[in-house]
Amino acid sequence: MTRSPIRRLIFSIVRRVLYVWVRSETINQSAFTLKLDRSKPVFYVLPRASLSDLAVLDHECSKAGLPRPVADVAVGDHIEPSAFIFLNPAASWFGTRTRAVTPEPLVRLVGALEQNAVDNAQIIPVSVFWGRSPDRETSAWKLLFADSWAVTGRLRKLLSIIMLGRKTRVQFSAPIQLNELVAQNKGHERTLRMAHRMLRVHFRNQKTAVIGPDVSHRRNLVKGLVHAPQVRQAIKDEAERESISLEKAEARALRYGNEVASDYAYTAVRFLEVVLSWFWNKIYDGIRVNHLEPLQEAVQGYEVIYVPCHRSHIDYLLLSYLLFRNGLTPPHIAAGINLNMPVIGSLLRRGGAFFMRRSFKGNPLYTSVFNEYLHTLFSRGFPVEYFVEGGRSRTGRMLQPKTGLLAITLRSYLRSSRLPILFVPVYIGYERVLEGRTYLGELRGAAKKKESIFDLFKVIGALRQRFGQVWVNFGEPLKLNEFLEQQQPGWRQQNLAPEFRPDWLNEATNRLSERIAQRLNEAAAVNPVNLVALAMLSTSRQALDSRSLARVLDLYQSLLRAVPYSPHVTLPEGDGATLIRYVKDLGLLAEQKDALGNILYLDEQNAVLMTYYRNNVMHIFALPALLASFFQSSSRISREQILRFTEALYPYLRAELFIRWEPEELEAVIDQWLAAFVDQGLLKLDGETYVRPAPSSRQFVLLTLLSRVIVQTLQRFYMAISLLLNSGQHTLDAEELENLCTVMAQRLSILHGLNAPEFFDKSLFRHFIKSLQDQDVLRKDEHGKLGYHDKLGELAEGVAKRVLPAEIRLSIRQVALEPHHDDVPASIETA
Repeated sequence: MTRSPIRRLIFSIVRRVLYVWVRSETINQSAFTLKLDRSKPVFYVLPRASLSDLAVLDHECSKAGLPRPVADVAVGDHIEPSAFIFLNPAASWFGTRTRAVTPEPLVRLVGALEQNAVDNAQIIPVSVFWGRSPDRETSAWKLLFADSWAVTGRLRKLLSIIMLGRKTRVQFSAPIQLNELVAQNKGHERTLRMAHRMLRVHFRNQKTAVIGPDVSHRRNLVKGLVHAPQVRQAIKDEAERESISLEKAEARALRYGNEVASDYAYTAVRFLEVVLSWFWNKIYDGIRVNHLEPLQEAVQGYEVIYVPCHRSHIDYLLLSYLLFRNGLTPPHIAAGINLNMPVIGSLLRRGGAFFMRRSFKGNPLYTSVFNEYLHTLFSRGFPVEYFVEGGRSRTGRMLQPKTGLLAITLRSYLRSSRLPILFVPVYIGYERVLEGRTYLGELRGAAKKKESIFDLFKVIGALRQRFGQVWVNFGEPLKLNEFLEQQQPGWRQQNLAPEFRPDWLNEATNRLSERIAQRLNEAAAVNPVNLVALAMLSTSRQALDSRSLARVLDLYQSLLRAVPYSPHVTLPEGDGATLIRYVKDLGLLAEQKDALGNILYLDEQNAVLMTYYRNNVMHIFALPALLASFFQSSSRISREQILRFTEALYPYLRAELFIRWEPEELEAVIDQWLAAFVDQGLLKLDGETYVRPAPSSRQFVLLTLLSRVIVQTLQRFYMAISLLLNSGQHTLDAEELENLCTVMAQRLSILHGLNAPEFFDKSLFRHFIKSLQDQDVLRKDEHGKLGYHDKLGELAEGVAKRVLPAEIRLSIRQVALEPHHDDVPASIETA
């Protein structure tokens, strides 16, 4: 402000216009009680140049009877045209920073004191906050414009004034005596730097007290990435490889850093909390959280990595929301670059998401920057969240883990382990998943659709539907130190060079991914939809009368209570009839009434969709279903035979479904299940032999329905073995066998009306073939062709007779013996 009458007139008009709308008040230390020596010059310091902030300051000074900041002030013989100092220049309209320089009035003040033109000057730091503190604001719209740690551009400042101007707060701090700094005789330049730094720290602490701590690390972190030794080397290698200058390579690294890094903002988290509180209540009938209290104690002193299962895009938001609401720090979340869309990407980034490309292959500089970013998060103690499955499960079952992020985590920990790492599995179960219609198309064979901002409108359209409840179960945490000691005793004393990739790292990473997947399944939430799906899809026509369905549901719940899968699994409340009413209300069960009673059935669309919900809990029922299947073709089986058959098949079931029990625990668990079957009347015990009920009995029907839970999995196993045996020794490689299995499964699904798309999921065959190799049942020759034990056919047929109906075995053998070449991929025909 100058002495120009025109400038003063303009400022007066701005202030009057501003206060037509704005209402301000002084907070904390009142301006009315400031202890000032009125005989000494008084200056006010604002953190950043802002005409609106100055107008509010001038208004509050007038109210309190303080010297006005726009009035001139005498500094010795010199007259300063105004009594305010902007510590930093204004940002651009869109928030771009401008270079900070020491304010000229401060330079003149220090010079005047050094030259004894005046014996003291008083500087009063003043902060202006537009709107309430974010932790008290309840309007999601207003939260978008509340004060935060991000640099505020003039356009956003204007919107903040419009939205939040009626709740403006001003904080005056105690005066700083400038003569105390000058008296230290540090020299003119150093005294200026000291004053500037003191004011910066003061404003930072003041802002922290009002709006909360600055948890954003992006502004400093991204610049710091390029100075890490590994990234500096990668920059040099990039410059040489691409024949570009070091400056261009460094700029590329910075661009990668900005592409990856989150921009965590407290106001954005509060905004999401307010919006999501409305969303959960509007879409869902509530969130049921289990086993959170033990977690709150367990995370103390650890670098926490949350590893949820991945069922829906809202998994990202749900976990952060729950942690924030329960006093735990929301994590930084690894998100696919496909979610970095306009509007959505920016909001997710401010909510803690950092973005990663689907593949790092062929880009060592990007790999180095990303690895260094994750290492920085870990070493600074920021909680992190990533999905070990990689993408969302479209089939509802636990996907084979992707080990990339786990490998990066292990290498980072081997490099520098400031805090011990704690993996926290989180199972998220939906009674109806929000993307159900999309998954339905993909389950029927449609290509995966690319994410789009227009998906928001689909969510809005879904508001008319009912989605039931969401179940969130926190599983048993996994301590990385203990895991590494089990896998590689003495790992701390080993030479971990080069680049922290010891020989055992890959194997340890694979074992870690399996362990995490198992612990995720241990925390499964069994809900009414899961149980109804299991029962209805076990029938030949996806239909049951209401009383029969209620009996099946009651049986399943009784069995799960008699033999709990794990302490972290949760079960629904209510009997079978209650569960049926609940699922009908969700629109997933159709009903037909006649004179004899009610028939419940799945229409074509829901019959496919319900396979998704059945698969959520397939791992829990796999072992009892396998035991039940032994009695479909045999009326009496000895305990010794049951153990032998189960031990033969269990490794493959466990590998596919990530079942929790170790092989040495299997015998005891089998005995528990057999005892439960006897208690429920499904079997009778005759000495050491178990006897099934009469085929005409209700108990045998229940046993048969339970056995069908696993029958399609066993069919896939039998298909792969049959095709391999029919082709002969060392004829097919793993990929050719996988493709043949897929074609055969598609054919059988048509012939037998199987309405389960994952039946011909190529990845399931791939994993089974790998499991056969891991168990040393199959071996590759020097050409990669698969060989097998001479007695494989005899063993496979012996087991298949126990668990598969004769017509299914016959059909599989016929298709295996008479392949239709027009259905077989060309790569196989020419093999």
